[in-house]
Amino acid sequence: MRLLVLGTGVMAKNQVSNFLAIDGVEVVGAVDTDQARLDEFADHFSIEKRFRSLDEAIAWGDFDSATNVTPDRIHHPTSLALIAAGKHVFCEKPLAEHYAGALEMTEAAEAAGVINMVNLTYRNVAPLQRAREMVLAGELGTIRHVEASYLQSWLVSRAWGDWRTESRWLWRLSTGHGSNGVLGDVGIHILDFAAYGAATDIDHVFARLKTFNKAPGGQIGEYLLDANDSFTMSVDFTNGALGVIHATRWATGHLNELKLRIYGEKGSLEVTHRPDGSELRGCLGDDIENAVWRDIEVPEVLTNYQRFAEAVRTGKQDDPTFRHAANLQKVIDLAIVSEKERREVNLLAASEQETPADKRTPPLTIVV
Repeated sequence: MRLLVLGTGVMAKNQVSNFLAIDGVEVVGAVDTDQARLDEFADHFSIEKRFRSLDEAIAWGDFDSATNVTPDRIHHPTSLALIAAGKHVFCEKPLAEHYAGALEMTEAAEAAGVINMVNLTYRNVAPLQRAREMVLAGELGTIRHVEASYLQSWLVSRAWGDWRTESRWLWRLSTGHGSNGVLGDVGIHILDFAAYGAATDIDHVFARLKTFNKAPGGQIGEYLLDANDSFTMSVDFTNGALGVIHATRWATGHLNELKLRIYGEKGSLEVTHRPDGSELRGCLGDDIENAVWRDIEVPEVLTNYQRFAEAVRTGKQDDPTFRHAANLQKVIDLAIVSEKERREVNLLAASEQETPADKRTPPLTIVV
């Protein structure tokens, strides 16, 4: 696979390190509007071809796939350009700022027949994959209740840098710079974590969003700090279970923690992922009588990067797809509607009511 890197920020470095560890993958070019950042990145990874615009890279054309690591609002136009050029696309989440844009990208990729995947990085968490397998195998029985949380503390701690002075964090706090806040940034991760792990779909949402005052006048320089910092969400799943999902950037003491608890009639599971590792615990069988939880060992799993490279090699589409990510974006969009109108949203009904008949997609599916 001959890979082009579009955007050369922090996440691009992480991605390229993973891609270069895969046999048969060659990173042949890099694109960034910032020449200094482009050169530093390309020098670090010994990438010869360097472009200041995507148009230049497409005109050159000597690549078969691209990873799109640009800011959120740039994903839509750049991915469409790559798809039009017949290139396979691996895109950072979210696909677009809104469902309509994500759907347009999805339909374009499917029509072009190119491999399309979105980098929902927590699919790489082996305990999550194992939990899903156990749910699908019926080891927990009927699922009744699901809890999921994504806790970050970078508005409290400077462990990741100082958001007050660094644009790489400030833009995430400003709707005018393309951010949908914590809901759009990490909400897509925890929604996928919950629904994928519990192997069920979301069909009703009631959400609350909160933006806290973080600076005098709610603004730092050009950045109006109006994006949501925390959200809570109660959801119904299609299997009949009730769920609670929440996320915040104010979780003092939690650098970056995802947790999923799945409660079934025959047992329960708990998945925890932190920067220093992941774990799966279960309360199953006779242990449910005394509430005994035990660690469950899990095998390693293929990463999104490995599966994308294999999909390009074989021509066989893998998950998570653009369509899956677009469906997640619909949940996020309707959560915003739920907050604004202070009402529960039925996702299927909203899909039928708000989408013209000739553009309707199948019922919302969170599980791929």
